Amino acid sequence: MDFGLVLQADPPASRVISLMKRAERNGFTYGWTFDSAVLWQEPFVIYSQILANTTTLKVGPMVTNPGTRTWEVTASTFATLNDMFGNRTVCGIGRGDSAMRVAGRKPNTLARISEAMKVIRDLGSGREADLGGGTVVRFPWIKEGAELPVWMAAYGPKALKMTGEEADGFILQLADLYLTEYMVKAVKDAAVAAGRDPAEVTVCVAAPAYVTEDDSPEALAHAREQCRWFGGMVGNHVADLVSKYGEHSAAVPDELTDYIKAREGYDYSHHGRSGNPDTQFVPDEIVDRFCLIGPVEKHVEKLEALRALGVDQFAVYDMHDAQESVIETYGSQVIPAVNG
Repeated sequence: MDFGLVLQADPPASRVISLMKRAERNGFTYGWTFDSAVLWQEPFVIYSQILANTTTLKVGPMVTNPGTRTWEVTASTFATLNDMFGNRTVCGIGRGDSAMRVAGRKPNTLARISEAMKVIRDLGSGREADLGGGTVVRFPWIKEGAELPVWMAAYGPKALKMTGEEADGFILQLADLYLTEYMVKAVKDAAVAAGRDPAEVTVCVAAPAYVTEDDSPEALAHAREQCRWFGGMVGNHVADLVSKYGEHSAAVPDELTDYIKAREGYDYSHHGRSGNPDTQFVPDEIVDRFCLIGPVEKHVEKLEALRALGVDQFAVYDMHDAQESVIETYGSQVIPAVNG
């Protein structure tokens, strides 16, 4: 199993770079950041420094979207980084929850994501792409052997189907075992129906991880408070699904939608941060299901269960008060136990 580290691009950028260097030293093979131009610093600028200060770490956004930048600009940025540092980037893409809404726009449609994925992948891999209206372009400076995988974030049935049909990878932002099994199966089934080898779709589960010294009520309570924000972030996407499909629908599992009934609103100024006041509606049960908390052995147990469900990578959301220690503990104890 691969391991990734997910950070916000908060200033100073030097700290983001330092944590990514620490992650690579501890056996992490991917480095991800949020991508929301108003809330955080520009990630692609920081990627250049991460790549320059690491050796093999692959980097990318979790996730970018097709509305913030034009598609040829996004592709050119990835391709330039790959030309400078080797093929060490991945384009994670989605609807653009925070990036679009904070800027006063609606998240992108699936149709727009589909078009963008094709253009960004083809241009970033040195092929021609139609930018619309018959305008076909190709980057003349790309060297032979360039490649840019595109991984799609998804929850809903149509997005899961499209991921299996079109994406190189699937990003699932929660670590609940039941929902992971349900959604990975939906993606893989869609890949098979589209005539693809389902093994070609890389599966990445991303969620907060908080390692405690023991399983005492006090330690677990603190860990839950540090990770409760994640249920609120996922709740934004779930609220969109409920709005589209209803509270109880055969299209979306109740295990995903039930917990947001007490959700009252969301302030993106606290997005992805521990102590987010808009996430108190998230019950302890959801924190335990969606995240990895507890002593080392609990992390290893859940990661092995995720791997058995077809998960290729676990990406650690490292937004809490124990950033360095989680990286170090994963490097010294968790990753060796899982991959030993």
